[in-house]
Amino acid sequence: MPDILIRDVAERTLEVLKRRAAQSGRSLQQELAMALERLAAARVTDAAQVARRIRRRLARSGRKFSDSVAVIRADRRR
Repeated sequence: MPDILIRDVAERTLEVLKRRAAQSGRSLQQELAMALERLAAARVTDAAQVARRIRRRLARSGRKFSDSVAVIRADRRR
């Protein structure tokens, strides 16, 4: 299995990771391997895709929603 070397990890980050590993009864290496596996398995969600899904859901609701862009621009001009 390949190795990974990570340099310049903040001391605080290392302490948090060590504590988390100890609380889980795992070594730091096991904890980090699990974290990397979760990260690799996580689905990356495109923000535009999420916005489209929300717009479709709102459109199906039958309610009318105003365009917030105009409201935000007016607020910024104040």
